[in-house]
Amino acid sequence: MKKVKLKKQDEVVVLAGKDRGRRGRILRVVPGKDAAIVEGINMMKRHTKPNPQKQIQGGVVEKEAPIRLSNLKLICPESGEPTRVGRKRLEDGSGARVAKSSGVVLS
Repeated sequence: MKKVKLKKQDEVVVLAGKDRGRRGRILRVVPGKDAAIVEGINMMKRHTKPNPQKQIQGGVVEKEAPIRLSNLKLICPESGEPTRVGRKRLEDGSGARVAKSSGVVLS
């Protein structure tokens, strides 16, 4: 399994699919499926049955579906433009993610 370069709470832009060009924040990363769930992106409708024990009313619920990581690109916090993600060794010996376009260290 390869190292996932995008993390939870990263701001991303969609490169391909029905939501191409839209921006959103990553809610959850699914490394095994090489996918992520992005806030407000790739919405799907799910028909749910009522369940009084769990206080679920039932009906048609709209929620986010996973989207492939290859279709997402990180937005640089400095310039606001899409950028690739690299890794860099800092002076104290720890590793960090960096934006390739500007060299800014990401959280």
